[in-house]
Amino acid sequence: MPEIDRKEAVTVVGAGLVGSLLAMYLARRGYTVEVLERRPDMRREVIDAGRSINLAISTRGLHALRQVGLEAEALKHAIPMRGRMIHSAKGELTYQPYGKDDSQHINSLSRAWLNKFLMTEAEGTGRVRIRFKQRVTHADFQTGALMVHDEATGETRREEGRVLFGTDGSGSAVRQELDRVPGFHASNEQLGHGYKELTIPAGLGGAFQMEKHALHIWPRGTYMLIALPNEDGSFTCTLFLPWKGGAVSFETLDTPARLEAFFEEQFPDAKKMIPDLVDAFFSRPTGSMVTVKCAPWRVGGQALVLGDAAHAIVPFFGQGMNCGFEDCVVLDGLLDKRGQWEDVFADFERLRKTNADAIADMAVENFIEMRDSTGSPRFLLEKAVEKVLLNAFPGEFVSRYTMVSFSRVPYRLAYEVGAIAGGIVSELSEGLTRAEDVNLERAGQLIRGRLVPFMKEHADGFRTQG
Repeated sequence: MPEIDRKEAVTVVGAGLVGSLLAMYLARRGYTVEVLERRPDMRREVIDAGRSINLAISTRGLHALRQVGLEAEALKHAIPMRGRMIHSAKGELTYQPYGKDDSQHINSLSRAWLNKFLMTEAEGTGRVRIRFKQRVTHADFQTGALMVHDEATGETRREEGRVLFGTDGSGSAVRQELDRVPGFHASNEQLGHGYKELTIPAGLGGAFQMEKHALHIWPRGTYMLIALPNEDGSFTCTLFLPWKGGAVSFETLDTPARLEAFFEEQFPDAKKMIPDLVDAFFSRPTGSMVTVKCAPWRVGGQALVLGDAAHAIVPFFGQGMNCGFEDCVVLDGLLDKRGQWEDVFADFERLRKTNADAIADMAVENFIEMRDSTGSPRFLLEKAVEKVLLNAFPGEFVSRYTMVSFSRVPYRLAYEVGAIAGGIVSELSEGLTRAEDVNLERAGQLIRGRLVPFMKEHADGFRTQG
């Protein structure tokens, strides 16, 4: 088995966020990288809008950008979101901080801006060539040959013998080719909800019409509306509804009158700020959301899938891109060992598969929490108790959300610690009406009896930071 040759050329399929960043990481190590992208160049051609849930970049994603010197520029275009702003059907507002203080926040960032920025920076290395309108039609993992259809010229060509990285999203052509490999299996679980993107424009002089530094949520049980701030003072809104069935779904909102009546009843404050509601709703595509789990992620030392191609998740923990960027960090660290591609790919899957599965499960759970629970008095009380504990027991008490969003602790550990911490919060909240009345003595006993021992047992995982 040959050693990895840092001078060899490699192929990355997909010039989205993860593919573009991965190309930079590989170029930095001396590889010549060809990136094949099925879409046209979004920097030069307009690509259909309406399918781009805004990004919420947090610690893991920022760390990945920092490694290639891009964090500072990205943050110039990001808006800190320090908590959730909950909108009731009557227009009442309730604010829920994300962390123990304002230093712990996530950041709203334009997906389109970041993708264009990463493509340009990748090409700027001088080692990355991005070819657009290139569709992979077949990968022969026996010979290492790749068949590529050039949609601009109509020609199909054969590329030989390069190591292949599939970063081509939830509908990955590379993953579909892996389906031909004996022993490969994949699940593709479609969420019963779709989404529609809407826009709250900026006010006079580019002013924000709502609180700028918050992620806005209108939770309504089986459906919800969210809004994230943009640089220009606008908000990107996303309406999540069941596809069909029930009193409200995309199937039932089939006329302008029904749509407007629905918004007037459920989201009256938002309706006043969306002047093109009807046109936008009926002209923009309805997006779907899917959880993809598969194994193995690799074929020997020939091919590897990562990012959404390996582990697509629904967007309700804001971790899809963050998780994909963390893939790049982990793979890059393994390349420090040189060795063989096969060893690197096997180690990568071993380190990332269990964590990808964990954040996929947490994302679905968070969807239920956001739409069903965020407006309930019990939920608000428990979040307030959680904040009291975070401040009263630093280094001992942690929450699932803070570990996922504000640390690089492996997702699997965050999932397990979150279950313990959540149980403690729920127990301490029983009988309370105010978070400040929580029994700190009892809290200390529970934390040191349940949570601290688990964290000590898994201290290596916490030290490695993902």
